[in-house]
Amino acid sequence: MKITSNKLALITKMYCTLFGHEYQVSKKVTSHVKEYCCKYCKKELTTDSNGNLTELTPTFREINAILERIYQSKTERLKEKVINSSAYQQV
Repeated sequence: MKITSNKLALITKMYCTLFGHEYQVSKKVTSHVKEYCCKYCKKELTTDSNGNLTELTPTFREINAILERIYQSKTERLKEKVINSSAYQQV
């Protein structure tokens, strides 16, 4: 029996309706902000400013991308600062 993609989507949606979503971390934006994706129906969520899960809309995607870029540059600056301060103490 061949299952079409429409039937498969209906089965996964019904599974999530009956048993609930099974979210997995799909992307770690910062240490506190993460993006989640349901293992079965592929519904995407993210954490908002209050720490609650909210649907991942294009606006939240853009916010997360900017937040990730800022977080990465900040951690790089802190790493350089630690390296420079440790080199200063050795002299």
